[in-house]
Amino acid sequence: MFPRKSRIKARALLIGERLDLKPLENADVLGENPLVVAAGSEGVAVLFRYGALVLFGVSPVEEVSFLSHLNSLIKDEFDAPEVEESEIEISNDGDKLEKGVIKFRAFDVPRFQLVADVMGKSVVLSHYEAQVGATFESIEPFAQRLSMGHRTRNEKELLKTTGNILLIEHRTVGMAEVGDKPESLWERPDLERLYARLEDEYEIRERQAALERKLSVITRTAETVVNLLQHQSGMRVEWYIVVLIVFEIALTLFEMFVRGH
Repeated sequence: MFPRKSRIKARALLIGERLDLKPLENADVLGENPLVVAAGSEGVAVLFRYGALVLFGVSPVEEVSFLSHLNSLIKDEFDAPEVEESEIEISNDGDKLEKGVIKFRAFDVPRFQLVADVMGKSVVLSHYEAQVGATFESIEPFAQRLSMGHRTRNEKELLKTTGNILLIEHRTVGMAEVGDKPESLWERPDLERLYARLEDEYEIRERQAALERKLSVITRTAETVVNLLQHQSGMRVEWYIVVLIVFEIALTLFEMFVRGH
């Protein structure tokens, strides 16, 4: 692959919530799990169902053309895709990472799949880190107001926040499988060391752990407030019942008083 090149660019994009890959399975497939197809004049694209793709050796013009062909396959396309880039070059010293440059012994599909796996997870984390960060910042002052006895949000808004957090957990853990190793390592254990270096370079595990901690805090805060609101609502219902009982007793006593006279 890339017989006339010793250095190429890898470009990862998160373009939407999902990518329907079934129509591409009948194309010129170079690899599976994850799906690898030809892109541009001599480039390669690795695609993931969770909405990410990584392009190798694809020019900007070819990228625009390739993405236009994917438009009908994108579900909930993002206005501005999350993007990360890296340089890959051939090295006689074997597979390694040096000064931010990924070095391969040879350009081949398993190595591209490995890099794509890490870069794909990285753009997913970047996308949801920003989303969760904004939610986390809004939760902090809300928790402070709550500690002072002020109510500023209703139960519906908090339930919506909890639902969004659950969706993020599903997409990062369930779909993107951020914490799991790629299946290709079972067939190529010799690339295990390279994968570990890449995972460490992009801080995948550390970022996932930090994201999960923030998600946990937001979820606990939302659930706590919902429980408090439900409790307060229950207390109000109980007071309404008490008032009705007192009113009924008073009405009965009044009627007895009137009849007595």
